[in-house]
Amino acid sequence: MISQGRSLELFFVDGRPDGMLTAEVFNWTGHVLRTPRTQLKEALAREEAGFTGVYLLFGERDGDARLYIGEAEDMRLRLKDHAVKKDWWEFAVLITSAANNLHKAHVKYLESRLVEIATEVGNIQLDNGNIPPRSSLNEAAQANMESYIDTLMIVLPAIRIDAFLSKKRSVKSIEFATTDDGEATRFTFKMPRHDVEAYAVLRQGELIVEAGSRVRPAWVGDRKHNAHYYRLHDELVAKKIIRPDGSGGVMVEDYAFSSPSAAAAVVAGRSANGRTSWTVIDNGMTYAEWEERNLEEDQE
Repeated sequence: MISQGRSLELFFVDGRPDGMLTAEVFNWTGHVLRTPRTQLKEALAREEAGFTGVYLLFGERDGDARLYIGEAEDMRLRLKDHAVKKDWWEFAVLITSAANNLHKAHVKYLESRLVEIATEVGNIQLDNGNIPPRSSLNEAAQANMESYIDTLMIVLPAIRIDAFLSKKRSVKSIEFATTDDGEATRFTFKMPRHDVEAYAVLRQGELIVEAGSRVRPAWVGDRKHNAHYYRLHDELVAKKIIRPDGSGGVMVEDYAFSSPSAAAAVVAGRSANGRTSWTVIDNGMTYAEWEERNLEEDQE
């Protein structure tokens, strides 16, 4: 099954990549405004700041990334209040509709669902005390809001908001890159001396390490020059996606990585070249050799 592409329009309000920006998707009623706190005055002067919507506040507290999710019938007034009473946040995201046709029940439902999703994903600490109750919407309105959220989950990662982006996958329910005979291409990475034996499949640019793979339960590599990988490994251990098991560790859920090397590093507990560490189960080709062969076949 081929997924349908979507067109995202980003507008950098002052021409700077780290300044205010708006995001809209063709044929989607939603509108997103991202603003640093240093430009809050200019952001609140915009028309959409006074709309009914949901807002996200991002920052740090005690060295940990933190997020607050709220809703308001006039976001301008609420954000002015948070500017006085909450000193930890550094930038805000305002989520509404271009025509200002969301009402109180819509945004209360949206607020509740976003808190639920962020809590389940667990990428960031929430400043919310609990999950607010969903508003009472009829079946059709709930379906419309879930469709709205589906598109919002595309927009937010595109503007560098990963708090709602889960890397958990279900290998049994998705399609993968396949070989000529239609079978999914599976890769393995083994380090017998360290009780490492992992398996993975490729799907839409992600290498998904399968549940049950044996991995290193702790990072043993350099923490100075591989900060991203060791933090990712530590995060998966903290979330119990990697759990100790006998002499090693085990992946308890399918998990997607953005590159073969990221997957290899987490599996090995140290920096590793994923292009040579992962091999095709059927023929022993390295990931790099497999990729080169596929590119050559496409040119024929």
